[in-house]
Amino acid sequence: MGCYDCCIRCIGAVPYPSLVATLLCYAGMALFCGCGHEALSQTEVLVETYFARNVQDFVVMASFIKYFQYVIYGLASFFFLYGILLLAEGFYTTSAVKQTFGEFRSTHCGRCLSLTFIIVTYILAFIWLAVFAFSAIPVFFLFNMEQTCHNINILAETTPSINQHGWICMDARQYGLLPWNAMPGKACGMTLASICKTSEFYVTYDLYIAAFAGAGVTLLALFLYLAATTYNYAVLRFLGRKGVR
Repeated sequence: MGCYDCCIRCIGAVPYPSLVATLLCYAGMALFCGCGHEALSQTEVLVETYFARNVQDFVVMASFIKYFQYVIYGLASFFFLYGILLLAEGFYTTSAVKQTFGEFRSTHCGRCLSLTFIIVTYILAFIWLAVFAFSAIPVFFLFNMEQTCHNINILAETTPSINQHGWICMDARQYGLLPWNAMPGKACGMTLASICKTSEFYVTYDLYIAAFAGAGVTLLALFLYLAATTYNYAVLRFLGRKGVR
């Protein structure tokens, strides 16, 4: 067997769907964890500076931000290891399906392992779907805030009276960021418009959009994992019924 034939066999044994899913998973988690961690830090500064005067009103959100940042560390580590395991499982099942390495065949243990990965990945995809939806909440809040500031600026240019746009507000308490007794808890009129012009606002907004996109890429990677592992498991089952073990 020549070197060219060996290379062709090795290339044929590469689980390309699992490899693409792994790269997407790592890219998505890098976006979600990196941008999400920094966005939470910027949110703490933004809310503490413009929406909460009393530290006691902000202590619950500060604790939640710190806790979720630790969760992000754990998610990054978990998905890094799980991506390696799924890629290794993809190499195993691809080799078993194509019967690349001589007498190498699938076994009952291998098929059970593949089924386990399918179940775990399905559960992870369902959980991550909720994370993906949850990550849209801060994007929705900041998008509404930006649109409100845009409306205020239009009214400020068309009407000379400040009372015409002083009633337009964004209330952080309505989104659960602060307790209902927090003061002021909201920003109105030109004060709100000035917040939207700060670098903290735009940096936070962009970071949350990137984290939301990262969560979507990770969800896509999990679906690709599911498709690849389910297909390989189905073929292994077919080989097992034909007596190939």
